[in-house]
Amino acid sequence: MKLRTTLGGCLGALTLVLSTTGSAQAAEGYFHYKYVDGYGQEQVVTLHDPLSDHCINLYAVGDDDELPGYGPHNQTDTAVTVYLGANCKGASWRLKANGNPAKDTLEVRSVRFGDPAK
Repeated sequence: MKLRTTLGGCLGALTLVLSTTGSAQAAEGYFHYKYVDGYGQEQVVTLHDPLSDHCINLYAVGDDDELPGYGPHNQTDTAVTVYLGANCKGASWRLKANGNPAKDTLEVRSVRFGDPAK
């Protein structure tokens, strides 16, 4: 009887885990930004189908102690809020879905796709 109870509990837990893992949504498409690396070379980073409703600290620029990235370009199907600070803090700007590239004067360290209030 203990084996049946344990097995039932394990199956219930597995069902719960599997039902919640697919709940994350992603913006479909590409988001690009530029930064200058340690050798003074401009690099371009592309996020493919980034997660929505999550703060994303961007690679190589996502810390307030680093130089920010710049010139973001949102080619996803979801609007994005770009932040000058890490952890989606500080000055922010909203970029529409499938928009034109922003000017290189727009600096960015973190982003949130979807509703910025979440």
